[in-house]
Formats: sequence, structure tokens, C-alpha cells
Amino acid sequence: MRLALYTGLILAGGYTCLNPALAADPTGDWRVADGVANIRVAQCNGSMWGAVSWEKQPGGRDENNPDASKKTRPTLGMATLIDMKKKPGADQWEGQVYNAKDGQLYSATITPVGTDQLEIKGCVMGFLCGGETWTRVSPPIPLSSANAMAKGAPKPTGAASKAPGTTGATVAQPAPAAPKAAGTAKPGQKGAADQVGDICLLPEIAGFAH
Repeated sequence: MRLALYTGLILAGGYTCLNPALAADPTGDWRVADGVANIRVAQCNGSMWGAVSWEKQPGGRDENNPDASKKTRPTLGMATLIDMKKKPGADQWEGQVYNAKDGQLYSATITPVGTDQLEIKGCVMGFLCGGETWTRVSPPIPLSSANAMAKGAPKPTGAASKAPGTTGATVAQPAPAAPKAAGTAKPGQKGAADQVGDICLLPEIAGFAH
């Protein structure tokens, strides 16, 4: 099936123990284990969200969604990590993950492992738990102006600007030059060809009722 399991849920065990000293920022773009997609993770209105930012085979549709009205929506830009809240005292976020393979939502957690890996685990109604590890393909990303304003923080200088032809909408600008992470994005994943931009401005995420 061409439409892959973008959420990366695999019903199998075997996880590496986490070392809190290696915890890192979960924001940025991450390559799922089978390499078919990148998930962009950002903090939006106080929660972590993830959306499909690149597809190995463009043009994917959410064809397995049980909602008939969503079966033709593009998978590019589709939210996969949903409203994930930070767990007190832990470098871990928990919320829901959307599984594009079966069109269902699952309880899930994400945990940074070192600086270049993100571990995702999900469970079906508290059992049949599994997960996998994603690999970083871009550095952590700064808060968008929408995030900063939502959190009551100062608006970041130069962090965002109005997109050409828009009326007030903002899109994130590239962060200042930083060392490239392991597995740096290849051409076509980010930059000039980026079709997703600031995921906090995607309607599905921006309109989420907290």
C-alpha cells in the first residue's frame, strides 16, 4: 500500500532505555523509520503537534479515514501528532497520534532520545502497545509568532513574516544558521520546495479547541 503508516506505529516491542541527560528539543522535521515521510513537530499553543511535511511519493490521500468527507484530503500537511502535553518532571509529551494506515486515533507519547532521535509509542485502548524511533532531518525550530502570542511571550524578531499575497497570515522563516543535524534533509524536503511551512498555521491545528 503506497499510503504508508506515517505515524510510525508498529505493534512490536524492544525499546532502548531513556537517559534524561540526553533529552532534547522534539521540534523539527523527523524521518519515520521506513523513510516514506517526514513529520514536522512544533509547539503550537502550548502543545506539541506534528504534521506530514514531506512524502517520498507525493500526492498521498487519507483514503483509509472512516470519515468519507476526509478520504480525499491530502496527507501532506495532515496532522499526525495531536495536542501532545508535556508530562510533569519528564522530557516526554503525551496525547494522540493519527494512524493513516487505518484512519484511527491512538493514545501516544513522544520522547527525544539524544539530539537526533525521537521515540514514539502508541497504544490501542491501553494494550497492543508498540512504537518506533524517528531520525532528525532538520534542527529544532523556533516558536512561530502565533505560538509566542498565544503563550503571551514577546513576538520573536524576524522569526516570521507575512507570506506574499496573504492578508496577515504568517509563515515561519528559516532559523539562523546552525550546525546540520545527522541525517540532514535532502533537496526537496525543506527550503524552496517546502509546501507546509509553519504547521501551527495549518487550519486543522490553528482551529483546534483547547
